[in-house]
Amino acid sequence: MRQLSIIPCGKKKIWDKQRDHGPAKASQTYIGTFHRLCRNYALQFTDQWVVLSAKHGFLLPADIVDENYDVTFKQKHNSTEIITIDRLQQQVREKQLDRYDELIILAGKKYKKVIADSFNCDMPKKFPLETFSGMGYMQQALKQAVADNRPLH
Repeated sequence: MRQLSIIPCGKKKIWDKQRDHGPAKASQTYIGTFHRLCRNYALQFTDQWVVLSAKHGFLLPADIVDENYDVTFKQKHNSTEIITIDRLQQQVREKQLDRYDELIILAGKKYKKVIADSFNCDMPKKFPLETFSGMGYMQQALKQAVADNRPLH
């Protein structure tokens, strides 16, 4: 069974450490702790991973992010910068993300509706972190799963 992990982007990006850094691959752009733990989990337990960004949509590891940004799915201001569901659905087809057998979503509840609206409703989806009540518990669970080589899903 081919699994695709969807991981959140995170606020902390390469430009927060290196202001003059030019465009970067998605695999190098996001440098926050939670993102890194999600990526490590995805690398160890699933076939492929993508980042879900409120600005850029679904980013494969080699996709380029041109510059720093601060856009979330929940924000009211700058709402014109938030990617549309139509565009996300288009990316799912263009990047062949719908060719996987199952989605493993390593993100919080705020991503659930966006992902549900972006993918076919029949595609199996697992949210292994939704049982944890806070970021610290999620990070601990991801770290432990990787260390023990025991997936959460």
